[in-house]
Amino acid sequence: MNPTTGHVAPARERLHFGVLQFFSWPGRKHPLPTVYDRALNRIDIMERSGAYEAVWLAEHHFTTYSVSPSVSVMGALVAARTRRLRIGTAVSLAPMYHPLRLAEEIALLDVVSGGRVNWGAGRGNDPGEFQVFGLDLDSSYARFRENVDIVLRAWQDERLTYHGDFHTFEDVEVLPKPLQRPHPPVWLASSSPDAIAWSAAAGHSILMDPHSTHADIGVKYAAYRAGLADAGHPVDGRVTPMARLIAVAPTDEEAREIALRGARWTVGSMSDPSRRKYSKRLRPGAPPPDEGARRSAVDRYVDDVIIHGSPARVAERIQALQEQIGLHYLLCAPLSHSSFLLLTDEVIPKLV
Repeated sequence: MNPTTGHVAPARERLHFGVLQFFSWPGRKHPLPTVYDRALNRIDIMERSGAYEAVWLAEHHFTTYSVSPSVSVMGALVAARTRRLRIGTAVSLAPMYHPLRLAEEIALLDVVSGGRVNWGAGRGNDPGEFQVFGLDLDSSYARFRENVDIVLRAWQDERLTYHGDFHTFEDVEVLPKPLQRPHPPVWLASSSPDAIAWSAAAGHSILMDPHSTHADIGVKYAAYRAGLADAGHPVDGRVTPMARLIAVAPTDEEAREIALRGARWTVGSMSDPSRRKYSKRLRPGAPPPDEGARRSAVDRYVDDVIIHGSPARVAERIQALQEQIGLHYLLCAPLSHSSFLLLTDEVIPKLV
């Protein structure tokens, strides 16, 4: 991978792997420090194994779905424990930051890590986060795009002058500058057709989400590549990490049970009452999901979203996705620690 552009040469022959690292606290069953210790242990294994290109750190607020409100702080801790592994953000919730503070923090992480940052930025989709931070959901797309633009300009311009819809700066020297020049590789989280179309038209590389079905990811990826070509941007050799939930166990039946537990937790987190109260206020009339809808959502995850099975079956499924949808960078979100270990030790060696 070209660490500056996020692109690779057209003749890319092998599948690359990263880990989308959540910091979930299901049921608060263990002390929260244990959640962080286990994640850091996983990152140590990633560093030693050489199987993964990067760990991508998830940012969320006010939820046990992932208790990691600062990817910069967590990234600095990862930087101190590793020497090879790249450190991705998946994602920095750009509308929720002052853009110059965000530019400073990510640049600082790039410097102290020796130039190992992959910057992923996203708008966010949790109404609760916007409500608590006092942000307007309707203007969040515009704020997100302006903040990303400001961060990139702050990294590249010796002194920044900027006049936007939300921010105005005059002759500001933003320090430090990133170690990677002109800046770290950048990806924008793009899930909706409109977001994908905008990213393609602007020539941005994208991250693809872990919640769409495999078929939907394929449709979106094809639309993204077509949008790039239509806008005259390079298509071949562009790295597009595709996040997929993964459950691996010695048998297909055991893996399916892990997938079911993961799907129930994911669906339950998405419909948590603390999220619903904001969603209902911001989108009046939205009915609460009934039990049948929740069961249907769980089945959808297990059948069409989660890659699950024995090591051999998971390897076969990943190879099929390479052929069917153009998967070339698998951003793995393991649903258990045992899944991660089997993925590292028994699945990836079959694919590289």
